[in-house]
Amino acid sequence: MPLLMVIAESLWLRTQQTVYLDLAKRWAKGTAIMFAVGAVSGTVLSFELGLLWPTFMEHAGPVIGMPFSLEGFAFFLEAIFLGIYLYGWQKVSPKKHLFAGVMVLLSGTASGIFVVMANAWMNTPAGFEVVDGKFINIDPWAAMFNPGSFTQTTHMALAAFASVGFAVAGIHAALLLRDPTSLFHKKALKIALFIAVPFSFLMPISGDMSAKHVAHTQPVKLAAMEAHWDTENGAALRIGGWPDEETQTTSWSIDIPYALSILAFGAPDAEVKGLKAFDDDLHPPVAITHLAFQIMVAAGTTMMGIGALIGFLAWRRKKLPTDPWVLKLLVAATPLGLIAVEAGWTVTEVGRQPWVIQGIMRTADAVTPMPHLVVPFTLFTTLYLFLGVVVIYLMRRVVFMSPQREEETQQNEVNHVE
Repeated sequence: MPLLMVIAESLWLRTQQTVYLDLAKRWAKGTAIMFAVGAVSGTVLSFELGLLWPTFMEHAGPVIGMPFSLEGFAFFLEAIFLGIYLYGWQKVSPKKHLFAGVMVLLSGTASGIFVVMANAWMNTPAGFEVVDGKFINIDPWAAMFNPGSFTQTTHMALAAFASVGFAVAGIHAALLLRDPTSLFHKKALKIALFIAVPFSFLMPISGDMSAKHVAHTQPVKLAAMEAHWDTENGAALRIGGWPDEETQTTSWSIDIPYALSILAFGAPDAEVKGLKAFDDDLHPPVAITHLAFQIMVAAGTTMMGIGALIGFLAWRRKKLPTDPWVLKLLVAATPLGLIAVEAGWTVTEVGRQPWVIQGIMRTADAVTPMPHLVVPFTLFTTLYLFLGVVVIYLMRRVVFMSPQREEETQQNEVNHVE
């Protein structure tokens, strides 16, 4: 969202077209809503870590405290500059105001990167030694810049920009179908696609980097992602299919010979370990991991295909395509990025099981035992659902409503009060 508002304000400063100023202010409100909800949900998360994962925090806290601390620093930096951006339109110079928006973008992005660094450490732990069950000789820098941090943070950051770009494009496409003459939604759609299309092409590149890293550091996760049971050279890439963990087979899949060996290790005859090479108690839930991976790849590929189509049409026509069928296609693609992100996190977390810290600590040993989990888990889930409803209501009312429609709504409310 900050990237959208910064681009809109930059265009306003360059062209002085008020439609860009309107967009910058609308998207700034959207950023503020997301920031406020992030503050609430982040506070809840800090309590969750202590209440639901006490053993994990006891051991891991001193090791990954640095990225969490830096995330807090970035969060407060974002809060300061967001305040300047929201309330400084008439109080600071245009260049300083734009600078504040850029700082919101950079600090918000950094905040997300620091958190993902902590999660990457759970997949590729580094920067400590375990002696008698205790974590000693802690190197916080080595822990933060663990082997998985670069690929995981890159992939997540690109996915975030792509998913928001498609979501915003889809929403404005839907509103443009209702109001085809709206310059506001046409400009908004153009800016959103300017973000969505290039990032949709970068996502598969970072995804390939992440998959190669998983192949080397978490081979059992790769095997679960691909529902790959037997160790073999020249392993085939599976598209679709349903894994049966009892018979250790995968049915109804489309197999592409040698493709998995090439994608994972860069050689058609490379050996890829199967799930049978690992003890059964080290297998993650294969069906969930495989299905989530397939959903992520399918959603990402579809986004890239739609991005390629829109880019081709824009290049050929020398303008933004706003045909009804194009707009309907974008509306259908609205949730794809968010689905891909959720599926990707399912792969990351479920695919790491039974470990909460890969090879070091099992999830069963780190979590608060039942029935103590029931009450806090229910309360936290209820709170997040409530926040979700609030976000949808506010975003619809404050950010995505057409300027003309907003004026009509406000006038109707005044008439109702009178």
